[in-house]
Amino acid sequence: MALLKWPGLFRAIPLLLLAQGVQAQNFIKDRKLYLNESGSSYVKFTVLGQFWLRQQELNPGTTINGTPKDNSTDIGIRRLRMQVYGQLTDRAFFYVQLGQNNFNNISDRKQGFFVHDAYGEYAIVKQKLSLGAGLSGWSGLSRFSSPSAGTIMGVDAPLHLQSTNDVTDQFLRKLSVFAKGKIGRFDYRLVMAQPHAIQKSAGYNGAISLASNFSPKAPSMQWNGYFQWQFLDQESNLTPYTQGTYLGAKRVLNIGAGFIYQKDALWRTSSARDTLMEDMAHFSGDVYYDAPAGPGGQALNLYASVAHYGFGKNYIRNQATMNPANGNTNPDVLNGSGNGYPAFGTGTTVYAQAGYKLRDSLIGSTTLMPYIALQYADYDRLNDKMLFVDAGINWLLSGHTSKLTLSYQNRPIYNAAGDQTKRLGAFTLQYQVFFN
Repeated sequence: MALLKWPGLFRAIPLLLLAQGVQAQNFIKDRKLYLNESGSSYVKFTVLGQFWLRQQELNPGTTINGTPKDNSTDIGIRRLRMQVYGQLTDRAFFYVQLGQNNFNNISDRKQGFFVHDAYGEYAIVKQKLSLGAGLSGWSGLSRFSSPSAGTIMGVDAPLHLQSTNDVTDQFLRKLSVFAKGKIGRFDYRLVMAQPHAIQKSAGYNGAISLASNFSPKAPSMQWNGYFQWQFLDQESNLTPYTQGTYLGAKRVLNIGAGFIYQKDALWRTSSARDTLMEDMAHFSGDVYYDAPAGPGGQALNLYASVAHYGFGKNYIRNQATMNPANGNTNPDVLNGSGNGYPAFGTGTTVYAQAGYKLRDSLIGSTTLMPYIALQYADYDRLNDKMLFVDAGINWLLSGHTSKLTLSYQNRPIYNAAGDQTKRLGAFTLQYQVFFN
């Protein structure tokens, strides 16, 4: 009965809820939760999923749980990521990314998300100089040493430009202190990183040989830098991850150069069985162009890089993305099991990609973007040059938010002596959803 004494309160509740809803709408815009009325302080959440269906030829001698296989069809989650970041004050910024990579039917079950990034930064001089620390993708060498996975043009990033991926870092992320900023059209990043222990890397083997490999001794600090001049539209350096393609939304022309250096990172033995330490020293230059190219939303994307890798004498390492296999009975195959190929090595590697977005509403409200990418490498360990080819087409259902990519990749197979013996291929169909 007492409630009947307060009819005005019940009439006011819907009005109060409506007012709160209007206020919430004012503070949620562009998928950001604004923390103040001006919007200068905010928190943002993003989600990325990339799901693969793949048919591929497997390296000679490959086994899956002991069963010999020369080809496979597999389904997997290439990437699953969740990000939260925000500008807490006009100078304080934080970034956290959790996720999972390369989950397929031979992966450990219920392995859970792991931390990709967790860092904070403070703007000493706004736009011009920010300092930060933590686990981050701020890295040197090249533009796509830290790619924005949700905006890459093809089915995957040029992974060879992540030169120590999951060897002495955590899927390219490093425990580091960094400085970054923009001075006019000059964009820079400088990083002091502490390498992860090589003993914790997958497939670690502590044996020393005549060919260089990462030393198990306590590592020295690693120094990274990447610098670019942005001729046309300016790009954001809010996070370390660089855009794959803007799909014609910007006119960008950048020229960049970078390096990675670590003293005594690798070791080997001499012919006299003396232990020799070798520095890791990488240098690269690149050019990036992405711009509208015709009426109706057509756009062109071009990128090229040249990198010299100094890993030490005869260093070679395979890349086996979401490897469907876990064994190889043929010791004469340099590539290892499954879909591995020698993507990393001491020597020079050239990479180029090109893509063309066709006019908007080509197929209903959707459109297409074909592309091709090539990695050509002259590595000391190999007698024959290494050429990796990736060509495909994107069906842009809703830009990068929802897209299907069909890719054909072709890789070389080498014997233990470093001679190319054959080439094998793979077809990959990827569906991407990206809430950004």
